[in-house]
Amino acid sequence: MIRINLLPWREARRKAHNLQFFILMGMVSGLAASIVLLVHGYYATRISIQAERNHFISAENTKLDKEIEEIKKLKEEIQALLSRKQVIETLQGDRAQTVYLLEQLVRQTPDGVYLKSIRQTGSKVNLTGYAQSNARVSTLMRNFEASPYLERPDLVEIKVANVNNRRLSEFIMNVDLKRQQAESDAAKGGAAAAGAKK
Repeated sequence: MIRINLLPWREARRKAHNLQFFILMGMVSGLAASIVLLVHGYYATRISIQAERNHFISAENTKLDKEIEEIKKLKEEIQALLSRKQVIETLQGDRAQTVYLLEQLVRQTPDGVYLKSIRQTGSKVNLTGYAQSNARVSTLMRNFEASPYLERPDLVEIKVANVNNRRLSEFIMNVDLKRQQAESDAAKGGAAAAGAKK
């Protein structure tokens, strides 16, 4: 009978199995590491892109904040300029009031009425004078009411006074100056409308 020793063959087969197992384990480990690296790289790229987007949005928000501040400053400057314009228009409108007042006093004062003093405070004018009769004072008040530049005459006091041995009525009266700016604005608006029609 022939005897065959199978121990070296089994040992060799076991070594081959172990080698295959380690090779397979290495391949699986390498594949797993590759997958982990790929997933990590993918998410790292996504995170980097999102970080760039966030940085871009932050930079744009900073720009917008600066632009909003500039807009606020411009609005404040516009408001200040409009206020100045309003003051200038008011002064422009009030500039001719003294001329209107004196011209209307000359036109509306009837014969037999003499003005002693004129005092203006804003749009209110205080008049002191003498009249030959109370009827002349009434005529003066009616003339003021009909005037395009004067309004709301208010007789404060009237009394008898002797001036140069003449018996006269001394009166104190308040009257208001009408604002002419509204009329000039209306005239400008009418001119603009006429221009638009053309």
